Amino acid sequence: MMPTVQSAYTPIVSTLDFELPPDLEAAEPPEARGLARDHVRLMVSHYGDDAIAHARFYQLADYLEAGDVLVINTSATLPAALPAHRRAAGMPVNLHLSTQLAADLWVVELRRGSDPFLQAQPGEIVDLPAGGTAVLLAPYRPAFHHQAAGTRLWVARLALPQATHAYLEAHGSPIHYRYVTKSWPLAYYQTAYASEPGSAEMPSAGRAFTPQLITRLVAKGVQFAPLVLHTGVASLEANEPPYGERFRVTTFTANLVNAAHAEGRRIIAVGTTAVRALETAAGADGLVRAASGWTELVITPRRGLRIVNGLLTGLHEPRASHLAMLEAFTGRRHLELTYAAALRCRYLWHEFGDLHLILP
Repeated sequence: MMPTVQSAYTPIVSTLDFELPPDLEAAEPPEARGLARDHVRLMVSHYGDDAIAHARFYQLADYLEAGDVLVINTSATLPAALPAHRRAAGMPVNLHLSTQLAADLWVVELRRGSDPFLQAQPGEIVDLPAGGTAVLLAPYRPAFHHQAAGTRLWVARLALPQATHAYLEAHGSPIHYRYVTKSWPLAYYQTAYASEPGSAEMPSAGRAFTPQLITRLVAKGVQFAPLVLHTGVASLEANEPPYGERFRVTTFTANLVNAAHAEGRRIIAVGTTAVRALETAAGADGLVRAASGWTELVITPRRGLRIVNGLLTGLHEPRASHLAMLEAFTGRRHLELTYAAALRCRYLWHEFGDLHLILP
């Protein structure tokens, strides 16, 4: 069935709406299903002529050419979920660390079961393991506060008995949502090239890469351009637009991408996070420059793309803002065709699911 269109949140753009059957939500890593990481399914689509092919991810080299540049996000996933207890409410909750702001300030999400909207008050203290605390200071996005439901994201001050990363290693676990039915060790949430801890959730488009596949791609002449974007918690419950994330694009990557762009070679981002970071560093003149800091960039069909012309990505939920970015690559018709094919062919969604390679 062809996906239909429905507004996700009016200020940004309308995105695809469709029914996602629960059995197409990947509930466990492919390794638990008897598959190697790089044996998940791969849909390859060309937005120039609407061609669609079906393969396995280990066959990726068959669809890439010498000189192609793969832009990868080397941010590593934090064990960012902590068991917690709301002192005033006498209620156990989960505290998700999303984005570090400054010093000991973080954007956090409180959850009780699958409910991310909890009525809370500024100044409330949340107790954490080993004597740690988080003090809720203010809603992070007051415009998205739901009077009836509550607030999802808070700015909080953390007081921890040790350095944050060491504390999370000792007491935290990877964030996972309702469709993942059990906890998995942090190693299942890391890419093969993850090197700098900082993401609340895995930059999952790169999960299927293995060292062996990377070696085959390099031997073929495919180039890798690393950058960093630390992802925050993603959620559709509030119909929120994407919010600010920390990123860094180096001079090395900028030069590599600029050379490929000047020579007409393909620049393929691995994941929407890589698109966001690279397009933030791209000027109106079509050149990428070394940059770091915060990006609030939201890529829509109206904004368009300056540098990236291909994308490797997972399959996104109905009405997700990421679908607007995909439409910027493909146009609406091709996006509808590919998602209809993914549903018909029973591809698996989410971070442990299958992948989609979008090419010119």
